[in-house]
Amino acid sequence: MGFPRPKYCLQPAFAALSAVLLLAVPSYAGKQLSGAIPGEIAAADPSGAAHFNCELRPFDLSKGLYCYGPDAIRAAYGVDALLSNGFNGAGQTIVIIDAFGSPFALADLQRFDAVFGLPDPSFTQIYMPGTPPFDPNNPNIVNWTAEIALDTQWSHAIAPKAAIVLVAAKSNDDVDLIAALNYALDNHLGNVVSMSFGESEVFLANPDGLDIVQAWTDAFTKAKKQRVTLFVSSADDGVDTGLIGTPNVSFPASSPLVTGVGGTNLQFGTATNADPNGTYQAEEVWNDPFGAGGGGMSILFAEPDFQSNNVPRSITKTLHHYRGVPDVAYNAGVVGGVIAFWAYPAAGDAYIFGGTSAGAPQWAGIIADLNQAKGRPLGYINKQLYSLGGCGGLAKLFHDIVTGDNGIPGVPGYPALPGYDLSTGWGTPNFGKLGMVLNDPDDN
Repeated sequence: MGFPRPKYCLQPAFAALSAVLLLAVPSYAGKQLSGAIPGEIAAADPSGAAHFNCELRPFDLSKGLYCYGPDAIRAAYGVDALLSNGFNGAGQTIVIIDAFGSPFALADLQRFDAVFGLPDPSFTQIYMPGTPPFDPNNPNIVNWTAEIALDTQWSHAIAPKAAIVLVAAKSNDDVDLIAALNYALDNHLGNVVSMSFGESEVFLANPDGLDIVQAWTDAFTKAKKQRVTLFVSSADDGVDTGLIGTPNVSFPASSPLVTGVGGTNLQFGTATNADPNGTYQAEEVWNDPFGAGGGGMSILFAEPDFQSNNVPRSITKTLHHYRGVPDVAYNAGVVGGVIAFWAYPAAGDAYIFGGTSAGAPQWAGIIADLNQAKGRPLGYINKQLYSLGGCGGLAKLFHDIVTGDNGIPGVPGYPALPGYDLSTGWGTPNFGKLGMVLNDPDDN
C-alpha cells in the first residue's frame, strides 16, 4: 500500500536550529496560554434534520453563528474516506498535553460520543505530581478545562478508534508543560502529540526565555528521534500574538521541530448555508470577530532548509532567513466553529468552539489514522511535507487557501497566496492519498 512520491521532488536536509535574535525585553519565566475559544451555547435542532440548529444556519450570520459536527468536518477534509476504508486510529494512541487537567473530561467526552454516535475510546488522564485540585474560582484552571474538552473530543472525532491519553501538567508554566511532554515521551505513551497552547516569542527573547526554548527543543528533539509527530496551534491573535502591537509569532508553534497549525474559516454545506449533508464550498484565512490565525516570521529560529528550498521566493524574501509559521492549517473560526461539550459552568451544555486549538488535535487524529494505515509511525513530517509542496506534490492533497489575511486592527497581516503562505501554510487537508506520501524511513 502506498503512493509514490513524484521523482522530481528534492529532499532537503533538516537544518539545525541556529541564530537567535535577542530583543531588549525583560526576563520572562514563561507561561503558555490555551487557545480554545467558546462561543455561544448550541441549541438542539427541534426538526431533527441536524443535532444542533447552528449546523443548518446561513453563512451570512442572519440567524447567528453557524457550526459543524464531526460528519461535516470529516467530509470537508476527506477524513471520511480514511474512516470508510477502516483507517480510524485503531491500535494508535493520541497524547494530549494540557495544564491542570479536568474532572469533567471523561463525562464531557461521553456526552459528545452519545450525541454524535461515536464509540467511547480508551481514555486515560494522567495528573503530573503537584497538580492542584480543580478550583471553580480560578479562571486559569477553568479555561484549561475548556481546552481539554475541545482537544479530547475532536481528536476522537477524527480518530474514533484511537486511545487518548491526556497528560495534565501541574500548571501552564513552560517548565511544567515541558515536564509533561517529557513524561509522555519517556514512557512512550503514543506516537502523535497535540499541544494547543502558545506564547509570544517576544516574551522568550531573553536569557531566561532562551533557556526555556532550549528545554522545549531538547524535548522536541527526543520526540523526533522516537518518531513522534508533534502538532502545535499557531495562536489566535492573527499576525500579533499576545496583542503587543507588532508582528510576532507564537512559540512553540514556531519551532522547526513541530508542525504549526494555522486557522481558516470554513464554509461547508450549500452555497448559502451550513448543512452536515452538504459539500465543501469555500475557505479563507481565519479572521472573524473572535480572533484570527497566527502566522508570520520567527525571531528565534533560522529558516530551515525544508522551507528555504521549497517555498516561493517571495516568501523567502519576507522571512529574511528566519522560520515561517504556520506549516498547515485547519478550520478554526468561531464563525463556523465546532461543537464540543463543556461541563463548566453548566453540566451538559454544548458550545460552539473555535481557535487554532481546534486544529492541532484534529491533525493529531489524522496522523493516528495514517499511522494505522501505514503500519508504522509517520514521525516528523515537516521535511517531507515541504519537499512535496515545493514540487507541486500537494496540489491535489490540500485545499490551497488563497483568500483573506491574518491582519488585525493596526497591524497588517500576511495574505493567503497560491502555494505556501504565512497565514495558512500549505493549506488544509483534502485527503485521498496524502498520508501515504508523508513518510520515508530515511527522512526521519
